[in-house]
Amino acid sequence: MRVAVAKFFCKLPIATTAAERLSGQRRSRKSSIRGRNKRKKIGPSLSEFLHPTHVLLNGNILTLDPAQPSAEAVAILGDRVAAIGTNDQASALAGPGTVVTDLKGATVVPGFVDCHTHLLDFGLSLGNIILDGVRSIEEMKKRVAERAADGSGWILGRGWDQERFAENRYPTRHDLDEVSPERPVFLRRTCGHICVVNSLALKGSGITAQTPDPPGGMIDRDQSGEPTGILRENAVDIVEETVPSPPLECYEEATLKACQIALAAGLTMVHCMISSELQLRVLLKLKREGRLPLRFYIFIPAGLLKTAIQLGLGSGLGDEWLRLGGVKIIADGSLGARTAGLEAPYSDDPLNRGILTYTQEQLDQMVAEAHRYDFQLAIHAIGDRAAKMALEAIEKATSWIPKQDMRHRIEHASVLSPHLIERLSEMKIIASVQPHFIVSDFWLKRRLGPERARFTYPISTLHNAGVTVVGGSDSPVDPLAPLLGIAAAIDRPDPDEAITVGDAIALYTSNAALASFDEKVRGTIALGKFADLVVLDKDPRKVSKSDIGKIMVLMTMIGGKIAYRSEAS
Repeated sequence: MRVAVAKFFCKLPIATTAAERLSGQRRSRKSSIRGRNKRKKIGPSLSEFLHPTHVLLNGNILTLDPAQPSAEAVAILGDRVAAIGTNDQASALAGPGTVVTDLKGATVVPGFVDCHTHLLDFGLSLGNIILDGVRSIEEMKKRVAERAADGSGWILGRGWDQERFAENRYPTRHDLDEVSPERPVFLRRTCGHICVVNSLALKGSGITAQTPDPPGGMIDRDQSGEPTGILRENAVDIVEETVPSPPLECYEEATLKACQIALAAGLTMVHCMISSELQLRVLLKLKREGRLPLRFYIFIPAGLLKTAIQLGLGSGLGDEWLRLGGVKIIADGSLGARTAGLEAPYSDDPLNRGILTYTQEQLDQMVAEAHRYDFQLAIHAIGDRAAKMALEAIEKATSWIPKQDMRHRIEHASVLSPHLIERLSEMKIIASVQPHFIVSDFWLKRRLGPERARFTYPISTLHNAGVTVVGGSDSPVDPLAPLLGIAAAIDRPDPDEAITVGDAIALYTSNAALASFDEKVRGTIALGKFADLVVLDKDPRKVSKSDIGKIMVLMTMIGGKIAYRSEAS
């Protein structure tokens, strides 16, 4: 990150760091929230103004606010909720300049938040070969051949899954060489933790039979020791670093396209995992130009932590549109790639316990450094061995450097045990889960066995233990669709881990607000909170479980303005 990045963040009116919270020197969240004027109140009284700017009438308003769970109408003043009540009450407030929208019985919920997405990567992937749903290596080769015949340079793609291939094996460089011998090919598996490349890509990155496995990574080899083209975890980086970055303009276009898809899904905010300084520059530029369509709470990669510390950045810097959340550390891989770090071997690969990207000592050092400098931690830990390491690192850091209300997170938290769940609760660690993995990981019992599968994605057990659980998609791994995540959380093959519709919605609303220190300004529909709302054609509580994922988003409103409206609305 350049000094300009630090200057941009420092110019923003709100810098709410953990250090300020702990020292007592920070302004109260009510008077300083995310870019508001210091003297301006969060919840302006209607007596101070003539009329609301927008009124929504005849709605089924699900506020998620225990003090007023439901209503017929909402009045909005500027970017905040000004009144909640009956149609008559809201209509009486409307004036000549008030926009009045008749919801015609549609359901309104707080704006959805995807708490774990790679939105910029998702946007870029839309211009590459999309391999989701490919059912054979031959079909994959056909798509590569079509792209190879059109243009020059690298061929990029994502989404393949060897578990769905008719050939029942991984693709290799030889498969890709058959259809693209003259253009380098780089294709990520759906999870993002494995890729397959062709011989030209291997040669360009210097990978040979003599190349050692990098720390935290693996180069698959055939019986003669030659690379097969399959690279796992940190070995992926060896080739990816040779892939040219797209121009800034292409990145902007891809990001805006992804944002429009997010808005159509009812998302008003994303907790976005960024992977490079370039991605941060794209978001900063769009924010500076007033072109960010939705709110971003970003996590920088561990590789940028030292630079961020040197520049004086920290969690909370930013405003209500773009804010620095913290740092993401990847501790292991994925279950689909058999690289998630497990305590016991994989049931369908008895000699394999996955890949840990760091030793405990290395992880301890990184976590302590981030914690010391007031960065909220988001540690990717899918396997129980990785989750244990992450909790130990956080526990050491918080004992060495005691701080309050850091709200550190474990991302995915897929394979747990009762003991790990108890520790998550005791340490007040947030579990950032992806409910739709329950659907996409159809091979789960085969991979882990029935006993471990019982405590995989244990959302209900986490909830009952008092752990704050938030929901995300991990897009482009799974669909950017919170309603699909809500459906997956309540309609599970293992009913013991199913949660209620209300609790499932909370994963993407009120709980999500807690994970970004925003509970006073978003997450529920309440007086003074941001008017970030989603209008649905059906009430999720009143349709069958199997139909929740089919509910249509009619309108998405951010800060009192309509950001998306469907043709059906």
